[in-house]
Parts: sequence; C-alpha cells; structure tokens
Amino acid sequence: MQSRSVLAALAFAGTLGMLVPAAGEAQTLRGSPSSVERMYRQARSHALPFYRTPGGVQAAAAEGELVRLSGNSNYRVAGVTYPYALATTRTFVQRLAEQYRDVCGEKLVVTSAMRPSSFRLFNSVDKSVHPAGMAVDIRIPARTRCRTWLRQRLLHLESRGVAEATEERRPPHFHVAVFPGPYRRYIGAGGGESKPAARKHEARTERPAPRSTYRVRSGDSLWSIARRHGTSVERLRAANNLTGTRVKPGQTLAIPAR
Repeated sequence: MQSRSVLAALAFAGTLGMLVPAAGEAQTLRGSPSSVERMYRQARSHALPFYRTPGGVQAAAAEGELVRLSGNSNYRVAGVTYPYALATTRTFVQRLAEQYRDVCGEKLVVTSAMRPSSFRLFNSVDKSVHPAGMAVDIRIPARTRCRTWLRQRLLHLESRGVAEATEERRPPHFHVAVFPGPYRRYIGAGGGESKPAARKHEARTERPAPRSTYRVRSGDSLWSIARRHGTSVERLRAANNLTGTRVKPGQTLAIPAR
C-alpha cells in the first residue's frame, strides 16, 4: 500500500510538472508556440487589421492608423523597409530608448517594424503580428552590460503582461510585441512614468549627498563620467538637477557618494 501511495504521488507531481512552467523557463526570452499564440490573441482581441500589401500600409499611415518611426536622439531606425507601427508601439520604443540611452550612452536600434503579410521573411511565422503594427525588432547590443540590461527590462515588461519578447539568433535581435490596451493602462498607472517625473521623484526621495566634483572635458558624456566614478547616469542627474543627458566641456558636476 505504501509503495502504491508513493507511485501515485510521483505520478501527480509529474503531471504538475507538465502543467506548470519551470522556473528557469519563466526567466528567459526563448520563443515558443505559446508565445506566438499569446501575441496573436492580443492582436485579435484588439480587433487589429493585418495589412497585406505595401499599399495598405501606406493608406493606413495616411489615415493615421499607423505612425512613422522616425528616430530621435535616443533611437535610430536601420534598414527598415516599412518604418510604421501602432501609436502605442511607437510610445513603447521612445520610452525604452530613453531608458536605454541613459544606461548605455548609445542609441537603441530598431531593425524592423510593420511588415505586410505579402512581405514574408524566411524565419517568419504564420501568426506573426508584424502585419498588425504591434511588433518591432530591436538589435541586440554588442556590449554585455547593455545586452543584460535590455534583457532584464524586457523580462520585466513581460512580467507586467504588457509585452511579449523573444530573443532571436538569425539575425540577432529582440522581437517585441506591445499589447496596446495593457500597455496604455501600464503607463497610465505610472508603471511607465515619464523621465522628468521619475527624476523629480528620485531627487525628492533618493538624492545622494555629493562626494566630490568633476570638471567636464571634451569628449565626455554622462555615461563615461558615471562609469569612471563608479556611479550611474540617473544618480549623476539627480545630484546635479539635470533634465537631459548633454554636458558641456568646462561644466562642473557634483559626483554622488557611492
């Protein structure tokens, strides 16, 4: 009787193992059929049209249903045939790029956006949400520190249920689908608060006492200064009441304590 109970318990545990994802799996950006299905269901639940032709994309952009990804001081668009997306997806790119620039001192690179159904790549799937304007591809950074930060940020957004991300190898990029409704609610609730608001909050609650000062030299950036002094760009900004990322030669900065 005892052996039967043990076998039954083991069988039950095995069933649970099949039903519940392993902890390691939940902490990765590996693609899967269930991930593709989640993205596709989001597109359908928002009643998004899947554009089939380049002409359809251009017409949607002219009517304001899609917006252009033009790049700015925080991100650039590289080799994108159809640089259009939903407005929420563009907002996502702008906010992520600003955070990325703060951390890494370089621009985020978008390598793909809208892709009509007639424009199929060798590695695309039948239920791709690129034709719906939900998704963008982001180049994987060369530097380990930046790559690690971007992975962690995408995992965080996945955990909030506002996006689905996959790390692809050929070519190396992050495929990110942004869920319009959940993402709008997320930023509306303060989860994606604007950088000025975040800086004001940090200055009010966590602003460190200056330890020393540094005179900016030609070629310096906030990122290089932060790295040299063992601090972060955000803490440098808070210590000096900076609202942007630009510094000028001859400018004196307070360096926060470690």
